[in-house]
Amino acid sequence: MTKKRNRTRPALSLQERLTKFTQQARAAAQNLPAGAERHALLQKVRDGEAAAEMERLLSSPELHDPK
Repeated sequence: MTKKRNRTRPALSLQERLTKFTQQARAAAQNLPAGAERHALLQKVRDGEAAAEMERLLSSPELHDPK
């Protein structure tokens, strides 16, 4: 017998989670000196912002098929 999957929804939307992640990563990067670790965090911030923008564009009403 297989286990039943836990199908809970996240408390925040994807857009909100991406925004929260980028804010936290940016704040953490500001506390670091210039170097590889800070550069990696700032790259994650840019990736998160790009993902948020893609999600916003893909979920826009203009992209939905006409009925």
